[in-house]
Amino acid sequence: MAQALLVAVRFHDGRYHGTGDWPPAPGRLFQALIAGAARGADLPDKAREALDWLEELAPPAIAAPRCVQGQTRRAYVPNNDLDAELRKRDTKILDRAVAAIRVPKTLRPMLFDAAMPILYCWLLTGSGNSHAARICAMANDLYCLGLGIDMAWAEAVILNAREAEAQLYAHGGVVYRPSERGASSVELPCPRPGTRRSLTDRFDATRSRFRSGGTNRKPVNVFVQPPKPRLVKVAYEAPPHRFVFVLGSGEAGGGFAPRPLRKTAALVKEARDWAASKLHDGAPGLSDEIERQLVGRGATDSDKAARIQIVPIPSVGHEHADMKIRRLAIHVPQSCWLRPDDVAWAFAQASWTDLDGVVVCELLRAGDEDAMVGRYLRKGRRWRSVTPLALPTAQRGRTASVRRGGDTKSGGERAEDEMRAAGAVVQALRHAGIRAKPAEVRVQREPFQRKGERAEAFAADTRFAREALWHAEIVFAEPVAGPLLLGDGRYLGLGLLRSEEPLSGVLAFSMLEGLSDAADAASIVRAARRAMMARVQVHLSPGEMLPTYVSGHEDSGSPARSGMHRHIFVVADMARRRLLYIAPNRRQRSMGWNEVARDHSLVERALEGMDVLRAGRAGRLLLEPAVLDAETDPLFASARVWESETDYHVARHRRLTDEESIAEDIRVELDCIGRPGPQSVEILTAQRGPRSGLSGRARITFATAQVGPVIIGRTAHKGGGVFAGRK
Repeated sequence: MAQALLVAVRFHDGRYHGTGDWPPAPGRLFQALIAGAARGADLPDKAREALDWLEELAPPAIAAPRCVQGQTRRAYVPNNDLDAELRKRDTKILDRAVAAIRVPKTLRPMLFDAAMPILYCWLLTGSGNSHAARICAMANDLYCLGLGIDMAWAEAVILNAREAEAQLYAHGGVVYRPSERGASSVELPCPRPGTRRSLTDRFDATRSRFRSGGTNRKPVNVFVQPPKPRLVKVAYEAPPHRFVFVLGSGEAGGGFAPRPLRKTAALVKEARDWAASKLHDGAPGLSDEIERQLVGRGATDSDKAARIQIVPIPSVGHEHADMKIRRLAIHVPQSCWLRPDDVAWAFAQASWTDLDGVVVCELLRAGDEDAMVGRYLRKGRRWRSVTPLALPTAQRGRTASVRRGGDTKSGGERAEDEMRAAGAVVQALRHAGIRAKPAEVRVQREPFQRKGERAEAFAADTRFAREALWHAEIVFAEPVAGPLLLGDGRYLGLGLLRSEEPLSGVLAFSMLEGLSDAADAASIVRAARRAMMARVQVHLSPGEMLPTYVSGHEDSGSPARSGMHRHIFVVADMARRRLLYIAPNRRQRSMGWNEVARDHSLVERALEGMDVLRAGRAGRLLLEPAVLDAETDPLFASARVWESETDYHVARHRRLTDEESIAEDIRVELDCIGRPGPQSVEILTAQRGPRSGLSGRARITFATAQVGPVIIGRTAHKGGGVFAGRK
């Protein structure tokens, strides 16, 4: 049975002064273990071996007590420059010199129950029990965690994985687990291979920060900064408890009782008040917590992370969906003081009756992995509002294009209103704890969905003026996972956004600068493929071979020749200065997404954060993630006429003229990927290269419009045979 190393850290006081991380990062614990095990400047050999082993493990799960931020205070401390001050003043009066170099240091502790420990749980792989036992012994020497004033002690044990998981569950606090970077994830520094050595080097360098420099005639002491420790930032999530209810008709065997989209706020209020009433009756001792964390009355900034969110789920999925509300998702944060099961029980009591007392609607518990709810949890860069955002800071003037005097607003006034609203959206991201950076923000009153509602229609039953409601589209610099609720009305179901990623399976980068005059698509594609394979290899286990999806080769090393083209396409779109990684299922419609989803997710993780591509003669390219529009992009939008963007190389030579060979080869390739036969194939150019290789450019005309991409030919995986739609 798998085993786990569980380290429990307890603080003498319920205060933690470390800045920038809560819970205390695993990197801090790693440094604290080194400090406790060291004897002067020496670290025992067995301790080094154990720490090097610990570096190799995956980041731990963390269970921490619920906390609130304390008051900010300033402490004035010397800035370690006393000798220079004494020389400058030419005085031996120590008090005056110290007073001159004092600087303020801001402290704002996190307050929590000191009786609850912080648990760190590493899953153990393979052998290493002796090293784990050594870590348990080192934990006894830990004396602080965070700043020097955060006195603590620790104890560690080796358990089987099931027992360790049970202790995390029974902890009673908030459990953080490593995850993909989400909308509200926190990034914590964690040890990685080489961390212990880097900390040792930093300690040695700190002891001799002044080095001799200058000339023989005028030697000077040079201050040298010690090297930074080698730590890796890992995203941690504490996902809320999620309960899904459907709006049932109240009849035996009945179906849904949908509510109109514009009644979002009214529905949330009714369900919330029902649940609050039941909880008040069942747990009168928790009235204060019910009011602050469910109803929102008397809530302060410290209650934001613990507030329960009631999210109406409109029906979406295709352009003709009616957008009516048939489900409610209840999100109970782990930091909430109300028990999740009690909250679910209270909402299950909600029902609505008509004038005769007949139940016309009731909340019925559904599966918590509901597919419709999952549509709002998807990961993407482009997000569009389903219900409008409440942005009171953007409120100004009237919502329509008519002012109070009856005059039409000028274009400048409307542009000013929209600019102010876009700025308020950025503020709303910060208030909601969304750390991802927005690349683009667009606001409007009209809905983005065909069956949506204008923003003003949601003002009824709310405290918000019509002028404060805006629909918004946000494009992030990197993919963000849902759910996303923004604005001051996010606890009333307003500000719900949905990821609009019609081009799933496509990774796009804009080439901002660095292209040389000698740049060509083929050399950029070669560099991009090498970069992809190198970055994917980092995410694999030592000795593990690259998957065929990435390398284009079988395990034997021979090229993949199955004919199904199950490896990724790399395209350098020079006309639009873009670099594209395209999953094969987008080109070959007979291939399902499930066949490539796992491998493509690996590529997405590997390419995340790639901002530079060294492409030899083509230059050092500065990259930035790009968002594509499936409706207008020439490579992906629907069109009848498609024209070559890069040279098409024939896959099979035929005993025909060059033009006829290219045209016939194009027809065969289109048939292989499931495209209908073209009406015509017009050859624009044809040439023979080395070893009689035949290539050219063509214009393909279909009887009906076809959706891109159209990538065919012998060099399709290397940037060749790319066609663009023409209007």
